[in-house]
Amino acid sequence: MKIALFPGSFDPITIAHVDIIKRSLPLFDQIIIGIGLNSAKQHFLSPQQRMEMVAQVFADEIKVKVNTYEGLTVEYCKQIGANFMVRGIRTASDFEYERAIAQINQTMMPEVETILLLSRPEYSAISSTIVRDILRNKGNVSPFVPTQALKFL
Repeated sequence: MKIALFPGSFDPITIAHVDIIKRSLPLFDQIIIGIGLNSAKQHFLSPQQRMEMVAQVFADEIKVKVNTYEGLTVEYCKQIGANFMVRGIRTASDFEYERAIAQINQTMMPEVETILLLSRPEYSAISSTIVRDILRNKGNVSPFVPTQALKFL
C-alpha cells in the first residue's frame, strides 16, 4: 500500500493545499494530511479547529485521512507507515527550502521519498500566512480557501 503524508500547519487550509492534495490522489492508496503541532508558532486556529476544518474539506474522499502530530515529520512517517511525503512548491525560495528539508529527511530516513508538486500558477501567491493576514485585517478570504473552511474562519 502506498501511503503518503502531506504535512503542514493548515492554519488555515487554502485552495492551493486542496489542489496539491487532489492532484496527489491518483499517485497513492492513501494520503494522510498531518497537521503539525508546533508550540513555538502563533496559530490562528486551534489544532482541533484545523483538524475539523480539513476533515470537512475532504469528507467525501475515502483515500484522505487527517491527523495531528508532534515532533519530527519523518518520525511521524514511520509511525503511520508512510513511505512518501508530498509537498507543494510555489516559488524558487519554496524549492530551496523544501530541497534542503528533503535532503535532511533522506539522510535521517532513506525509505521516505519526498514528492514535490508545483503549484498551479493561479495558486502560487496563496499561502496560509497571507490568508491569516487578510483575516486579521477583516478582509474577505473566500477566494483563497475552500468553501467548507469558511465557517471556521
